[in-house]
Amino acid sequence: MDLEALLSQHWPSFLLCFIRVAAIIGSMPVLSGGQTPARLRAGLALVLAVIIFPAVDGTIPDINFAPLRLFVLGSQEVLLGLMLGFIGRLLFLAAQFGGTILGFQMGFAAANILDPQSQQQIQLMSQFQNVLASLVFLAVDGHHVFLRSLARSFEVVPPGGGLHLQDAVPSMVAMTGEMFVLGLQLTAPIYVILILSDFILGIMSRIFPQLNAFMLKFPINIGVAFFFLGLSAEFIVSILISEFNGLAQRLVEFFELVRQ
Repeated sequence: MDLEALLSQHWPSFLLCFIRVAAIIGSMPVLSGGQTPARLRAGLALVLAVIIFPAVDGTIPDINFAPLRLFVLGSQEVLLGLMLGFIGRLLFLAAQFGGTILGFQMGFAAANILDPQSQQQIQLMSQFQNVLASLVFLAVDGHHVFLRSLARSFEVVPPGGGLHLQDAVPSMVAMTGEMFVLGLQLTAPIYVILILSDFILGIMSRIFPQLNAFMLKFPINIGVAFFFLGLSAEFIVSILISEFNGLAQRLVEFFELVRQ
């Protein structure tokens, strides 16, 4: 059976396949940002759905595709895709969280720039950490992990089979908590050094009352932070690589939780 005949005879199944692919592509890190045109994301989702559907058509159960039933199943596919994208996005949020803490201590609290991915104003250091995480994500083929997980999701969680969220939601809450811990790990050494710098500067201001500690704090903290950020870059990148390499296993475990 050629592809055209397959799509014409099984268009409801293909629609569910396309909805899941589109939801994952639309929420996948890097591609989900506003800098990626919506037409490009829609076209990529359509191409991937056409490629994947012949291989996964047998995994979709024969069910009644009445309009209401099709709407419910489509909503489940959107929810599953958004949850998968959120899991991958957590690592980027951790990097941004660490950059926000570091930026406050450096004195960049008011230095905000536009993040092209979220279309929001974020701190300068948060954007730096986000760009670094994006480069590491692409370097370790994190986008390939999502594509392989996308194909595997049809085997583990076939469309129309329902979602089991009783264990999946607590797992996502736990991963969100781990995101804050990871954000602290990425910038904790530099943050501690900046606190020590403020402590030393406070002692010097007590010894030399004429010393304007407030004016000296900002350039010193910025210089010290960037110096030690360069020294710890390998440490930060190694943590990000380790987390991105474990993303595939994290997604597989999530599939097992949502499967009924």
